[in-house]
Amino acid sequence: MKPLEQLLQCGQSIWLDSISRDLINSGELQRLVTEDKLRGLTSNPTIFEQAITRGNSYDDALGKLLKANDKQTDKALFEAVAIEDIRMAADVLRPVYDETNGGDGYVSLEVSPQLAHDTTGSIAEARRLWQAVQRPNLMIKIPATPEGIPAIEQLTSEGINVNVTLMFSLKHYEVVARAYIAGLERRTASPGVTKPLPVSVASFFVSRVDTVVDALLEKMGTPEALNLRGKIAIANAKLAYQRFREVFYGESFAALRGKGARVQRPLWGSTGTKNPAYSDVLYLEKLIGPDTVNTVPPKTLQAFCDHGRVHATLQEDMAQAKANIAQLAHLGVDLDAITEKLQNDGVAAFAASYDKLLGAIKEKRQDILAACNHAA
Repeated sequence: MKPLEQLLQCGQSIWLDSISRDLINSGELQRLVTEDKLRGLTSNPTIFEQAITRGNSYDDALGKLLKANDKQTDKALFEAVAIEDIRMAADVLRPVYDETNGGDGYVSLEVSPQLAHDTTGSIAEARRLWQAVQRPNLMIKIPATPEGIPAIEQLTSEGINVNVTLMFSLKHYEVVARAYIAGLERRTASPGVTKPLPVSVASFFVSRVDTVVDALLEKMGTPEALNLRGKIAIANAKLAYQRFREVFYGESFAALRGKGARVQRPLWGSTGTKNPAYSDVLYLEKLIGPDTVNTVPPKTLQAFCDHGRVHATLQEDMAQAKANIAQLAHLGVDLDAITEKLQNDGVAAFAASYDKLLGAIKEKRQDILAACNHAA
């Protein structure tokens, strides 16, 4: 049995944290779904920026769009090719969605990171993208910023699937879970609402926590500090998972579960190992458990398929996970402050990638139009 099939037996789905026209057109995405049991796909501005700027696989599509209307904005050009990619990927994953009755098989598209602190703008853009893609297995990504939380509730109440992104702390997790539940309560209370109810995942970022915390621990240099390296991100995720179990398998969610609502699965994001001293599958092997998703970059997926070991680990050593977090606080490291900064930095990084992406689209536009004028 292949590693991803073994993960499914443990209740975990693997999604690919990548998208490109080549991935879809080459048949590789179809192969991953059919042969390796990939269950979903996520995208973000950085992923699209890399896909569009590397090589010329999008030139024909951009050329056709410009031929139809050379006055389109750079944002409109990007959205057109991104929506086409998302639709094609969603169609590849549609059999998974159907087989699981909407439990899996999703593709995620993010609202502009320029709207991360704009509730009204996020809601409007999410609605627009939802209507433009027209696929039931689409998830719209909304960041877990203070301004994103009411957008999550509102979109859920309207029946839009939401992938909540850029979560780094228990504080982030708590407000996100409550927003999803509040949205479902509003949805189920509305007269004439048809099923299925919207589905959501809560994307909890992992490796970036270790990157920051490890640097502080190494600066301290004491045996006590050094012993915590590579352990805090996993401990932090385990505590979030424990809270997930309490919220969604407790009394507060029982009524909604009876109405057909699905739990909001934790999705482990940023799970590619950044420290070469650690196992390249560290953040997969240590975060395996039921009702979870792990979205992984291609290299990490290849590594796990090659030598990943599958064992339900999420609920193991919880006492040690709590002790590690407590020890970090004892050393004077403020994990809450770190995770707030990580969220802010994440928003800024995605915004920078988005700006870079639009700049690359502008350059391609100029090259394509220049070539057309030269040919004429």
